[in-house]
Amino acid sequence: MKKNKRLLLTGLFVAALFLLSGCVQTKNGVPTGQGWVYEFLVAPMGQLITFFAKEQGLGFGLGIILTTLVVRVVIFPLGIYQAWKASYQAVKREHLKPILDPYQEASKKAKEAGNQQEAMRLQQEMMAVQKENGVSMFGGIGCLPLLFQMPFFTAIFWATRYTQGVQDATFLGIDLGKSSIVLTITIGVLYFIQTYISTAAMDPMQREQMKSMLYMTPIMMTAMSFTLPAGVGLYWLVGGVIQIIQQLIVNLFIRPHHRKIVTEEFEKNPPKARPMTSSYKKDVTPADKPVNPQNAIPKKAKKRRNAGKQRSR
Repeated sequence: MKKNKRLLLTGLFVAALFLLSGCVQTKNGVPTGQGWVYEFLVAPMGQLITFFAKEQGLGFGLGIILTTLVVRVVIFPLGIYQAWKASYQAVKREHLKPILDPYQEASKKAKEAGNQQEAMRLQQEMMAVQKENGVSMFGGIGCLPLLFQMPFFTAIFWATRYTQGVQDATFLGIDLGKSSIVLTITIGVLYFIQTYISTAAMDPMQREQMKSMLYMTPIMMTAMSFTLPAGVGLYWLVGGVIQIIQQLIVNLFIRPHHRKIVTEEFEKNPPKARPMTSSYKKDVTPADKPVNPQNAIPKKAKKRRNAGKQRSR
């Protein structure tokens, strides 16, 4: 079931990429001016860049920065909505950790023993437990907010690269028509900080699973920035700053709020667990009892009452 949903989600993203690539028609890598994304998004963004650059006399560098900010502000609510849902599901998984850990450990032992069928069965049981406790298979990310944002990302990319005048402009000594090593390094560091902040709020197991993302995202952004004009790099630079701000909002405000809500929910309705039937569970604690959400997140040991009085006696 999980595999089918993953395939469906992957298919949707691939279809969206093909759709968007066909919506900005190109010839020899240059937009022809046709396609609905170009007409309704790329062209207006290019005009906005030109407005800031020429009519306001700010130059194309600031024109790209301000246009990117406008676009990001427009789609910012979608990003926060997506982060809100993902945060809620992540906090629920944190509280269910004592129930889910035995399944993961047993599944790991089954894989090490070469019993792939048993490992798959345990994974299915774990997904069933998550579903019973209201945890989404995909962490609440959802594909619609991402699909709505993709045309904007595609449009601002083309606008910053091919708006007339950008290729011949400079910004703070950087030639916007050529790649910039200084801008490339800055982008790599910025996206490393962004991914580090995004994984810092996760529980240790999730952080371990997402460890590759900590390096892959900045490496990918650095490689692309090195091969593309600095005008596009400015767009990615501003986008990275916005993502850091969004992630800080999640870490400092949204996630603590969700921890409080989920704790109250599980206090009223303790999480459901089921006996785990597997020969690989002997070395792990079986999830056969409901878990108190207060015990799901480690707390400091309580001080013994009247300890001073007992010593004095």
